[in-house]
Amino acid sequence: MKVALFLTCLNDTLFPGTGKAVVRLLTRLGHEVDFPQAQTCCGQMHFNTGYRRQAVPLVRGFADAFAGYDAVVTPSASCGAMVRDWHPRLAADSGDRALAARVAELTPKVYELSEFLVDVLGVTDVGAYFPYRVTYHPTCHSLRMLRVGDRPLRLLREVRGIDLVELPEAAECCGFGGTFALKNAEVSAAMCADKVANVRRTGAEALCAADNSCLMHIGGALTRTRSGVRTVHLAEILASTEEDHA
Repeated sequence: MKVALFLTCLNDTLFPGTGKAVVRLLTRLGHEVDFPQAQTCCGQMHFNTGYRRQAVPLVRGFADAFAGYDAVVTPSASCGAMVRDWHPRLAADSGDRALAARVAELTPKVYELSEFLVDVLGVTDVGAYFPYRVTYHPTCHSLRMLRVGDRPLRLLREVRGIDLVELPEAAECCGFGGTFALKNAEVSAAMCADKVANVRRTGAEALCAADNSCLMHIGGALTRTRSGVRTVHLAEILASTEEDHA
């Protein structure tokens, strides 16, 4: 299978280790992963702030960068949802029929990591080892837009050594929401405080999620409150082996 990694600009800039973890994981499972150098932003920031027309060139750039692959895998439910849910609509609204056709062909091949592992590869035990107490936060885009359901939890339950504990009120938003956190800082901070309180209640050593944007938001509060809880992306747990903890 010809697989491409859609890393996203946030991960590429701030969390490159997550992309490396995806490559390490999929390589271990027997797949070769390409990183198309032409990839850029998916256009979510433009779209969410009302610049729909300015997002269209980014839709076109995505279609160009990822053409010809059997699957496009991303460690971001947020950006994955932007591509799957909104790229087809933006392409159709642009009036460019050729672009709309290309996008319609490509977007069904775009998968968030847990979807790709469970639905396409048909695996839940990826040979991971992570000997820590972990709780999982289902981010809004993964839960409500991509509807990944329990796929991440099914993968985490198969990780050797893990002590996976349930997060109270897990489905509640952490308050990040991209520009929401900037435009509504006080509300965002209050929502994050509630999330942090629930994370601390679990006694977890690590908080896991499928979006580094949300982990960055929650992680900042966990650090400021000296909770001792670290954040770790789902891909990094799944890529971890006993050799990493020797």
